Amino acid sequence: MAEELALDLEELKHLQSIAKRPRVLSLISSEISNLEKDSKKAEPSPAAQIPTPISTSAKLPSNPALIYSTLSSFSWDQDNDKVKIYISLEGVDQEKMETEFKPISFDVKFHDVQGKNYRCAIPKLSKEIVPEKSKVLVKPSRVVITLFKASKGNWLDLHHKEDKLKPSLDKERDPMAGIMDLMKNMYEEGDDEMKRTIAKAWTDARSGKTADPLNGYR
Repeated sequence: MAEELALDLEELKHLQSIAKRPRVLSLISSEISNLEKDSKKAEPSPAAQIPTPISTSAKLPSNPALIYSTLSSFSWDQDNDKVKIYISLEGVDQEKMETEFKPISFDVKFHDVQGKNYRCAIPKLSKEIVPEKSKVLVKPSRVVITLFKASKGNWLDLHHKEDKLKPSLDKERDPMAGIMDLMKNMYEEGDDEMKRTIAKAWTDARSGKTADPLNGYR
C-alpha cells in the first residue's frame, strides 16, 4: 500500500507541474495533501521497525559454593562381579543427585536432603571398576551405590592400601626396628622367664653392653 501511494503522489506532482488552470492546480494540490497524510499513516512506527530482542537463554540464579557433609559411615558387601555400598540416608531426591564414576574412583553428591547437602566419595579404590555400568539406587531410607568390577574377584578393601603400607616398608629397611618389634611380641606373649630374659637383653642393649639385644639370651 505504501508503494502505491508513493506512485500516486509522484504522478500527481507531475500533473501539478504541467497544469495551468488555477482550479485544476487547486484540486491536484488538495489530493496531494491527502495522499501525503495517508502515506504517513501507512509508514510503520520506529518501535514496530525495531523488534524487541528476546533472550534465548534463561539466567540461573548464581549459587555460592555448596557445602557438603561427608558420608564416611557406610556398609558394603560384594560378589564376584560387583560391590554394593549401603548408605543410610532419608529424603534423597533422584533428580537432585550428581554422580561421577571413574575407573578407580567415584563421587556421589546428594543435594537438598532435608536442607543439607551430602557427599560420598572414594578418591582411590582398591581395584578398577566399569564406570558406565556403575549406578546409584535411591530407596526410602537408604541409598545403594553399585560398582561393577573391571575384573572378577574378591576385594579385601574398598580403599587403595598403598599409603597404609609405607610405614611397614620403612620398618623392613630398618633391621633394628624389626628386632625391636620381635622382642616386643616375644615379651607380650612369653612366660615370666621369657619376660625376664627379654627385659635383661633390652637393658643390656640400651647400656651398650652388646650390639645384638638377643645375643646370648636364647
